[in-house]
Amino acid sequence: MAGHLQPIKLDSYKPLRELVCENIRQAIIDGTFSPGERLMEIQLADEMGVSRTPVREAIRKLELEGFVVMIPRRGTYVADISIRDITEIYEIRTCLDVLSAGLAAERITDEELEALNRLLVEIGQYIAENNMEKIVEADTAFHDILYQASRNERLRSIINNLREQLTGIRGRSMSYPGRLVETMDEHRALVDSIAARDVERAQNAARAHIENAEHTLMKSLTMAK
Repeated sequence: MAGHLQPIKLDSYKPLRELVCENIRQAIIDGTFSPGERLMEIQLADEMGVSRTPVREAIRKLELEGFVVMIPRRGTYVADISIRDITEIYEIRTCLDVLSAGLAAERITDEELEALNRLLVEIGQYIAENNMEKIVEADTAFHDILYQASRNERLRSIINNLREQLTGIRGRSMSYPGRLVETMDEHRALVDSIAARDVERAQNAARAHIENAEHTLMKSLTMAK
């Protein structure tokens, strides 16, 4: 890992973790760190003249934003996924999520519907608090229930596998200005159509949600270049 980070100036009004995060993020955007390159906490901390704690906090935030990928027992790496990879994954995800939503409209239980509505309330609260980590967790739980409601374990397994391939950059789409509000509206439309047992409307809502997520992610990646 090349040492090109600038030392942090402590005369800013911003919290130290934010300064550290901005420094690393900019280094990734401008190519100082290459896709697939490993980031070492202790080296980053030494270069910026800070302790490892704000670096660790910054890396967690950058993972949510999609700039890095944390691999258990291996370390942290700059996200490396191509536009073609994203397009292919979303093409398949759209088809599978549409199928899953249609099945959920036929098979979901009252308890699962109640859980979805509770999660919508939670996500709204986390948006108001600007707690991106909790938003991502609740959003993941929301979709897990939808996939569970399809009552098709093979379908659920395939979708989860594809979703994991985008884990490293998924937060970047959600962080795009205005996207969280749009996501809430799309989630509500999806839950309402499933609650009405309207298969076609549920499928259309799922398709719109996935296609909008892909479109937003592409815009965010373009802006980062």
